[in-house]
Amino acid sequence: MAKHLNPANTLLPIVLREGQRIRDVQAPIVPIIGNLIRQNPGTISLGQGVVYYNPPVEAFELLKKSLDDPHTHRYQDVGGIPRLREALKTKLREENGFDSFDDLKLIVTAGGNMAFMNAILAITEPTDEIILPVPYYFNHEMAVTMVNCRAILVPTTETYQLRLDEIRLAITPRTRAIVTVSPNNPTGAVYPENTLKELSAICKEYGLYHISDEVYEYFTYGDVKHFSPGSVEESAAHTISIFSFSKAFGFAGWRVGYMVIPDVLSTALQKVQDTILVCPPTASQIAALGALEVGAAYCHKQRQSIAEVRQAILTALDQIKDLCVIPPAEGAFYLLLRLKTPLDPLQLTERLIREYGVAVIPGTAFGLHDGCYIRVAYGALQRASVMDGVGRLIKGIRAIVGNN
Repeated sequence: MAKHLNPANTLLPIVLREGQRIRDVQAPIVPIIGNLIRQNPGTISLGQGVVYYNPPVEAFELLKKSLDDPHTHRYQDVGGIPRLREALKTKLREENGFDSFDDLKLIVTAGGNMAFMNAILAITEPTDEIILPVPYYFNHEMAVTMVNCRAILVPTTETYQLRLDEIRLAITPRTRAIVTVSPNNPTGAVYPENTLKELSAICKEYGLYHISDEVYEYFTYGDVKHFSPGSVEESAAHTISIFSFSKAFGFAGWRVGYMVIPDVLSTALQKVQDTILVCPPTASQIAALGALEVGAAYCHKQRQSIAEVRQAILTALDQIKDLCVIPPAEGAFYLLLRLKTPLDPLQLTERLIREYGVAVIPGTAFGLHDGCYIRVAYGALQRASVMDGVGRLIKGIRAIVGNN
């Protein structure tokens, strides 16, 4: 046991441990499920939210050309290399409707999660409140708790759309931001343009930031379209827009994201990023620049196969519609099933892994504690493997839920 000198120079025993604020943060669910998968070889994972494909070859080609350049191996601008920032501004103008960057700044980050943490650190004080629609993306709730702020949880509709009246009622003098994720993780819901504009108007009325997580922007199906609320001129001054290369370009391990922020936050964001990261990894940024040479067309090509898998899953799940509710999921690559059972979702997840060789994520990780929910991710595997996993899932649900 460690010893520590008190002011009277008396040796007192103390216990070394983590801080209380970290103890209050929920354990990350993906490593927990990953450990269960390793304990049960042969498990098909419908858990982690990644895509099945690799980055475009153009990313590797540009990176190879840069390896002999000494600047590749040195610290670069805290907000990202200029070439990448300019290319991203062009992308944002052409695809997301951002007309001007006169009062906005673009900062490259080490992934979308870091962009979110940057934002929370820049705009909050301890005990401030951040409104999260439920179900939330678990890393968002974890980040809010980690900085000694309070996540104020607001329910969504039965189809996981925003309840603007409930959000308005949740605002207090301590509220600093409202978070949206569209297309949504974990539900696959996509928020309509008019809803996001109304939410932005609420933020303007109350002097709040709208943190808009758009990392699944390219993953929408049918006639559904993604909308960037920060593109609206009246919204730009209070919108923090977060994007990522992880999903669209198969860049999950490269850790490249970016955020568009009001200029007033520029100094604060640079302080945060310089302290935590110094600068985004230069090699990853160069690879991202190469990926942008192909652009959205690369993701759109891959998305077609994901869309086909999505439809096949929905058709297959129709077999157990008496045992679960399957709300519309018109974006991302997730389905959030509500099972008609009193079973604990983590216990159900463990049984599905051990007894049926298929992994999902329990809804409790996303703030759903009233009912048994599981998230099914279908973007990480080829169609045959996904459908094999779904077959196991259906078999498991029939046996476990149907006989409960």
